[in-house]
Amino acid sequence: MRVALSGTPGTGKTAVATSLMNHGYTIVHLHKLAKVNTCIVGIDHERGSELIDINKLNTIVKKNYSTDTLVFFEGHFGHLLRTMDKVIILRCHPKELTRRLKKKKWSEKKIKENVDAETIDVILCEAVDRHLASNIFEIDTTKKTIDTVAQAIMEITKKKFKPIKPYKIGQIDWSEEILKKHGS
Repeated sequence: MRVALSGTPGTGKTAVATSLMNHGYTIVHLHKLAKVNTCIVGIDHERGSELIDINKLNTIVKKNYSTDTLVFFEGHFGHLLRTMDKVIILRCHPKELTRRLKKKKWSEKKIKENVDAETIDVILCEAVDRHLASNIFEIDTTKKTIDTVAQAIMEITKKKFKPIKPYKIGQIDWSEEILKKHGS
């Protein structure tokens, strides 16, 4: 089973993937996979990020990773790959996300762009456009440790990705932050 571990940058994907790997799970870092397989097709100079050929990467994942074994694909664009059987989206409250991205020394512009994306559910909306809602899970990482989030993912896997109420999509809503930004 191919599982995307996705979310806005700063929500904890890489740290949680490392924890899962330490528990014996197979992890593929999508950015590295894209780089090795020449799926990087350019640079978005305005954003300072690499452009990924999602269709080519999707073909590579489908060709090289069986659905017979559980593999997590970590990366903020994993939910865009249609070959994923399940999608786990890590979420984080915009105030905490801002703090985390500042700690990474990101530019104010890049922080704002990512916090805005988190606030309006961009990754969830993109995931729902490509996958059945019943195959998507959300975990709020705001006040959780890395190991707690990894344990939640292990719980989802042990229950064979059956719907689990705390991780059902649509329960996380940061939209009140938009009103706070605009002084309402």
